[in-house]
Amino acid sequence: MPDPIPILENGHLAQNITHFARALRRAGLPVGTGRVVDAIRAVETAGFTNRTDFYHTLQACFVSRPEHREVFSRIFQLYWRDPQFLEHMMSMLLPMVRGVNEPEDPKAADRRAAEALLDGADEPPPPPKAEEGEEIQIDASLTASTDETLKNMDFEQMSVAETADAKRAIARLDLAIKPLTSRRTAPDPRGHVPDWQGTMRATLRAGGEMRQPRFRARRTRPPNLVALCDISGSMSSYSRMLLHFLHAVSNAKGAGWAQVHAFTFGTRLTNITRHLRRRDVDMALEAAGREARDWEGGTRIGACLHEFNRDWSRRVLGQGAVILLITDGLDRDDPDRLAAEMERLHLSARRVIWLNPLLRWDGFSARARGVRAMLPHVDSFRACHSLASLSDLTNVLTAPENAVERHRLKRMLDAPSTAA
Repeated sequence: MPDPIPILENGHLAQNITHFARALRRAGLPVGTGRVVDAIRAVETAGFTNRTDFYHTLQACFVSRPEHREVFSRIFQLYWRDPQFLEHMMSMLLPMVRGVNEPEDPKAADRRAAEALLDGADEPPPPPKAEEGEEIQIDASLTASTDETLKNMDFEQMSVAETADAKRAIARLDLAIKPLTSRRTAPDPRGHVPDWQGTMRATLRAGGEMRQPRFRARRTRPPNLVALCDISGSMSSYSRMLLHFLHAVSNAKGAGWAQVHAFTFGTRLTNITRHLRRRDVDMALEAAGREARDWEGGTRIGACLHEFNRDWSRRVLGQGAVILLITDGLDRDDPDRLAAEMERLHLSARRVIWLNPLLRWDGFSARARGVRAMLPHVDSFRACHSLASLSDLTNVLTAPENAVERHRLKRMLDAPSTAA
């Protein structure tokens, strides 16, 4: 049995460190029981007289990845210093009313810190216990599980808590794709292409005796994924959730993608690929938000696609890239120019998959000018308004092109058009 910690026996510091560790765990840091014990013993050794030493002692025990430092710092400041941290955290979770004397915008980890420290603060009271012999009947005929409800709920209709649950579910989504078959071949004993040169080399090494013929098979290589995400005002409720989805895809290991490139566009095109490669999602989206200055503005899809085709298509669309075009297609620019840029984009990629949140409506029809200009140049047209629609995207990527999808797109184009 290890010796007890005398400096923490008579106080509540050990209990506070335990609660602090639980808040870190709720914020996403891998903090287990062993690290809590190590932190308590480290504080007992280093002492509790200097705040800087105390901070770095706990950081050394609880932080093992660079992306967790910002979250640890924010939770430490709120938990160990601010005497009114509860009111401060509640203000982070409430909608901000922007005025003349508005407070400074919260940093990347502020909301996660507030949600972690306030977890369970307003829990509903437990249901009353039934008396002995009393039978309780519950009518569950019209109820649905929470997971099923969240899976089919529109992103625009989610509350703050539901949005947080949806973001955690998005981080677990798998967007795997099968590798492409190349025209190049490689030595393979199970191949079907005769390797005459390899066979002759093996024969010469064996002194002129041909023992076994050699074969080759086609190589496989992963494709690139290129995402073009609309961040205009009409897409603001969906673009933030879809950027969480792109961050998860960019940092997923073994998903089968060679590289993931992400661009945002509204009134101009912005490359946010390097920002999404950060492991911490809050810091990644904060950096992407600073880079893209046209959030919730207008939409110039044709001009932004022209900039992408001119400056970026040859860099990122090689090797059979797949394009995810995320927009509602509501563009007031010249439809002929938009159609020409979409045609060039389609010819440069292996597949173009258009994700449109307007498809959540059963009565959707391609009547807007922008939609009709873009629709002939896509391979698949899908919704992106819920977790279920994003989960179905894997099936779209792995399924081959078929006549049913082409007939569906043609039927949309046959609808009467109207001005957008």
